[in-house]
Amino acid sequence: MAFAGTNVSLSQLDIMQKLTERIDDLKQRIAAREKWIWRYTERWTRFNQNRLFQSDEKRLYKSLERPVVSGTGPAPNKADTVAFWRPVVRAHKPQRGLLE
Repeated sequence: MAFAGTNVSLSQLDIMQKLTERIDDLKQRIAAREKWIWRYTERWTRFNQNRLFQSDEKRLYKSLERPVVSGTGPAPNKADTVAFWRPVVRAHKPQRGLLE
């Protein structure tokens, strides 16, 4: 592969190495952004709890006693879950990569 107007050509190995480096860089950026969001959420929660403590301690303690709801509705039936995932797992074929 040659770049238009230049004498530079990259071998398949060079391309794969640059692609791998770029993917690693993007993964690091995503991880850093994820950590920033986590820290921001923690800071925001702490700020709001402090503000609520200063204004109304009773409401703060009541809010801390309430369970955190992670999902809505009842848990799925085990039989339905197995019926849903069985064809997906059976249809799964191992991914074939660059090793061949």
